[in-house]
Amino acid sequence: MADLQVSVVSADAEVWTGAARQIVARTTEGEIGILPGHEPILAVLAAGEVRVTTTAGQVVAANAEDGFLSVDHDVVAIVARNAALV
Repeated sequence: MADLQVSVVSADAEVWTGAARQIVARTTEGEIGILPGHEPILAVLAAGEVRVTTTAGQVVAANAEDGFLSVDHDVVAIVARNAALV
């Protein structure tokens, strides 16, 4: 199975980047899970935690608010005005 290529960025810095197996994020429509092969999507982030499960099985968590999540061809961009690792 392919991996996700993930970037979590805030307005002033890159917070985390790397390969992942899964992402769970809170959007204005509710919580969403992203796995490799997910259809393209653009979603508005709600304030909350973004959890990234790396290919090594480690969970990286970041608080994010005021932004969006984009998925296209296993490339995931999480862009927020405010984002920081937990």
